[in-house]
Amino acid sequence: MKKNCLEIVRQKCESCTGCALAKTRNNVVFSDGDASTAKIVLIGEAPGEMEDETGRPFVGRAGQLLTEFLTEAGISRDRDVYMINTVKCRPPENRVPTDEEKAACRKFLDAQIDIIKPDAIILCGATALKSFVNLDKKQTISKVRGQWMTVTVDGVEYKAMTIFHPSYLLRNHSMADGSPRRLMQEDLRNIKNTILPDVDNISSGNNITFGSLVNV
Repeated sequence: MKKNCLEIVRQKCESCTGCALAKTRNNVVFSDGDASTAKIVLIGEAPGEMEDETGRPFVGRAGQLLTEFLTEAGISRDRDVYMINTVKCRPPENRVPTDEEKAACRKFLDAQIDIIKPDAIILCGATALKSFVNLDKKQTISKVRGQWMTVTVDGVEYKAMTIFHPSYLLRNHSMADGSPRRLMQEDLRNIKNTILPDVDNISSGNNITFGSLVNV
């Protein structure tokens, strides 16, 4: 049922011309993950070059790193997470999407969340966070990440947490205590233990060392 409803939304999204990004896209980047099993909706910023080429979110270097961190935490990207972005089309030169572009795409974003009805929402990066939370100048992502909060979508409250965007981690390779990558590990393990405590995701992919994460 969820997949059928999402397919209707996808078709409407693919024919959307609500903002200028429709003129420059190669593909609408709608989602990735199993809608029937996902308990978490992960929201990123916007598609990049590889996402625009493939039509799937988080498939570039940053996406590959995110997959490694999820796997290391015991979270299955394929089964546990439904991945989407604040906008479905790539902004030119990978710039941050404008408020107008996000507003034009918001109906699709909200519809995806309404249909999935996740146990938790992960806000991946500052753009996703600001799409749901009004921040004052003192509230940076470094200060709010890792904290459980509540966000409201179409009148329904959802448990949510903000994490660093993996593109930020590509520029920060340290695994020292308090480093962005170490904090990312802690946040994802918190999410796993809170949302998926009874799910034992055993696979060869779980044999990830700190060294492999550092070298990406």
